[in-house]
Amino acid sequence: MPDSSLMLNILYFILGIAGLVIGGEMLVKGSSRLAKGLGISPIIIGLTVVAFGTSSPEFVVCLTAALQGASDITVGNIVGSNIANIALILGVAAVIKPISIHDSITKVQVPFMIFLTLMVFIIALTHYYIGRAEGLIIFLTLPIFIFYSYYSYKKSNGDESGNNGSSKKPVIQLVMITAGLFFLIVGARLTVSSGISFARTFGLSELVIGVTIIAIGTSLPELSTAIFSAIKNEHEILVGNVVGSNIFNLGILGLVALIHPVSVNPAALKLEFPVMIVLSILIYPVMKIGSKISRIEGILLLCFYFGFIYTLL
Repeated sequence: MPDSSLMLNILYFILGIAGLVIGGEMLVKGSSRLAKGLGISPIIIGLTVVAFGTSSPEFVVCLTAALQGASDITVGNIVGSNIANIALILGVAAVIKPISIHDSITKVQVPFMIFLTLMVFIIALTHYYIGRAEGLIIFLTLPIFIFYSYYSYKKSNGDESGNNGSSKKPVIQLVMITAGLFFLIVGARLTVSSGISFARTFGLSELVIGVTIIAIGTSLPELSTAIFSAIKNEHEILVGNVVGSNIFNLGILGLVALIHPVSVNPAALKLEFPVMIVLSILIYPVMKIGSKISRIEGILLLCFYFGFIYTLL
């Protein structure tokens, strides 16, 4: 019986990875073509449609965990995912190909990410608890972020309307994006459920499970999307997705707390939260200097991430 259960978990894991790969490919193709066809900046698409879609697994996992009273998994998943997005995903993508950084990312989105990260940390540190009122405040930053990102882009680039010469039907691209998001969400759920089973076999705590196995699992949509974006030189979607996902993840934590208040383990405020803050701040000069993330910087990000995981295990 244990052998059959293990084999079933392995099968789920393989199917989950397959779903993430297929979904990532469809999401990048659909969103990039939609952006070009409608004359919308790939950055805006990456910061909104792609970021929201790839953050959906975090929402599903966090809400389920919170309703089941597993707040450590909820908080660990969000913090661990944000750490993975910066150190693991940008690191892997930069190793594949150096990443070009658009000016608006360092002028608007990254500072907003740093601000929101610090705000959530201060709220959590105050009472070791995120209630409905605090959750509402955190969640309301999402529409502000989307509006401000769009406004800043339009202000910098002027009124760029039209379809840039493309007459392709957007319905096809929307179907591709929807199908991609479906595969990503299903793939993430299969990967995470099997990952939890593997982790509990070794007796890991819920916080560690949330920060490592579940965080990596729910970040696999961002990872697969980033890999395909890097290969196809869709750097604006790649970076927009990572930064946007971090902001959406924190907003999702607010939404979950609005539905069901979340307690915060003091241990997370001593290690995981500070690591997330440090990475969020350090990535700014990395992106700003030379307007790119080089392969060497990608390797350093990966070393940082695996070193962090090692300290937890």
